[in-house]
Amino acid sequence: MPIYHGACHCGRVTFEVDASPTRLSVCNCSMCSAKGAVYVPVAEIAAVTILSGEDEITAYRFNTGTATHMFCRHCGIHPFHRPRMDPSRWSVNARCLRDLDIASLPIVTFDGQNWDEAARQHGWRK
Repeated sequence: MPIYHGACHCGRVTFEVDASPTRLSVCNCSMCSAKGAVYVPVAEIAAVTILSGEDEITAYRFNTGTATHMFCRHCGIHPFHRPRMDPSRWSVNARCLRDLDIASLPIVTFDGQNWDEAARQHGWRK
């Protein structure tokens, strides 16, 4: 799999993603809409490696408190999060990856405003 390199805006948080994205996703929940993030869903649990700045990351949880949205405490950029559907995995903000051509991948929308129903439709919840 290719390795993509990413960082927050100020460069204090740097990371690598070992993935072969075939699509990107956007979510319309209140948090993701406000961030404007476009996500690379990462299937492998150990596919994200934080190279520097782990102590510069701050976390935010809301609603069910399951998802963990992570931000650089200095520049405020959101490079990745642990998603509600499986908090052991990663979802990476594609806009933080310097060597991924996001225009080359299709974008799928997840209806986070109606999370439970959308998760059922995707087979994540019964």
